[in-house]
Amino acid sequence: MPASIAADLVFTGGPVHTVDSVRPYATSVAVRGDRILAVGHDEVTELIGPSTEVVDLRGRLLVPGFQDAHVHPVGAGVEMGQCDLSGAVGADGCAAVIRAYADARPERPWITGGGWSMEAFPGGRPDRRLLDSLLPSRPAYLVNRDHHGAWANSRALDIAGVTRDTPDPADGRVERDADGHPTGMLQEGAMGLVARHVPPVTPDEQLEGLLRAQSLLHSLGVTAWQDALLGDHASTADPAPAYRRAVERGLLTARVRGALWWDRARGIEQLPELLARRDEFTLGRLNCHSVKIMQDGIAENHTAALLAPYLTACGCASDNSGISFVDPRELAGIVERLDAEDFQVHFHALGDRAVRESLDAVEAARRANGHRDNRHHLAHLQVVDAADVPRFRELGAVGTVQPLWAAHEPQMDELTIPFLGSRRAARQYPFADLVRSGAQLAFGSDWPVSSPDPIAALHTAVNRYQPGSSLPVFLPEQRITLAAALAAHTAGSAHVNHLDDTGTIVPGRLADLVVLDRDPFAHPVEEIALTEVEQTFVGGRRVHS
Repeated sequence: MPASIAADLVFTGGPVHTVDSVRPYATSVAVRGDRILAVGHDEVTELIGPSTEVVDLRGRLLVPGFQDAHVHPVGAGVEMGQCDLSGAVGADGCAAVIRAYADARPERPWITGGGWSMEAFPGGRPDRRLLDSLLPSRPAYLVNRDHHGAWANSRALDIAGVTRDTPDPADGRVERDADGHPTGMLQEGAMGLVARHVPPVTPDEQLEGLLRAQSLLHSLGVTAWQDALLGDHASTADPAPAYRRAVERGLLTARVRGALWWDRARGIEQLPELLARRDEFTLGRLNCHSVKIMQDGIAENHTAALLAPYLTACGCASDNSGISFVDPRELAGIVERLDAEDFQVHFHALGDRAVRESLDAVEAARRANGHRDNRHHLAHLQVVDAADVPRFRELGAVGTVQPLWAAHEPQMDELTIPFLGSRRAARQYPFADLVRSGAQLAFGSDWPVSSPDPIAALHTAVNRYQPGSSLPVFLPEQRITLAAALAAHTAGSAHVNHLDDTGTIVPGRLADLVVLDRDPFAHPVEEIALTEVEQTFVGGRRVHS
């Protein structure tokens, strides 16, 4: 084979799951440069030349690179180097990690980090007194796993001037004891009361966090993602400069779409700034043509926006139905303007009211501007009213879901289901309903809220229980097939990320590919989680082995 027409890289010995309806299966793939040259069977091996690297699959599965449609890699990578509570079990486990971390770093003026689980504490609300016993003189600020709340000690509250007389911000809540004193638990917008006093993460620490996260994501087969928050929010510094530095230094190997943060305390007057940031931070493999609007909070702290009130502990209706962070009448006008400027809108919409308000805004934009192929998407979709399911297909809105959340676990069983009630609880994470309706699904992890492992996501979407769990199947009627789940984590997320030449294994498309150690389609679905990533390629270049 002459070198001028030979492939640089050939995978052979199949199977290959292409996620392409025209040719769904193959056994060989050839790559030249950064693109797929040929897809087929034995005939593809004719493209092997003297300099071609041959990867013998030996029955292992080749799939398109996984893409994460909603993730926070820079913050996750930074937290990996801070007080990481993601593996701590219970209040005692958290205390042990905090004590060890603080003792090893006596020079740190603040103890920061996070990842603690709400079920570790009664009612999901830790108390400052535990932190005070561990850190009586140093301030501490630790965000929870969901990043919708933070735990502060008395020293941190004193520095921030948070007292019993401090009013709750419009978009959050300071938890208080029976006497009205702050307990140290800060919900949603109240996090900023203390967060603004936390020493900022340095640019070097942010870049280190990005590279740490990128390496982990590549090891899990992730070749592209949408960063769901570029901007300053709570204790999270704007990740955009870290991405820019990585691009300029040739260190960004993934393909990234950035969602610029919509400041919900302001209005449409911020549009010129967003346009300027889009221009400033769209370079190389970084594209910032999305805007993130957080429309509500989370169900566990009762800030997710519901169509009817939450229940109380006794099963009665409360007077709280959550928070719509952006007035829905204003939201429609905002989305119309963003859509007209060719921004994709990335909604955080968790409760059924937030889902409806977001879909209403997309519908208003369609009426005003026509179809502009901006691929607006709604992330999380914990509770979706049945009447709104078909609207995704009708409006071309994508459902970006986090499969690992669609399972029984303590946070779901203790802090969510009892306060939603049985009818609403049965409407949670309706993956199968959305697929049957013709909606486009995309998968995202929301890491560091939950694991970024795509294999775990596939397993949970198909089985509706987390890997290794012995708990019952969660709403089994909402299980989807492995083929549908794989498509959502590859082609579906590629569609959301506007990476139209990725997500499938088709000649001419970018060679973003993953070698798995087994073919999960050839094994029982209960064994999906046993699959591991062996090699990851971005543009034909091996980034993990």
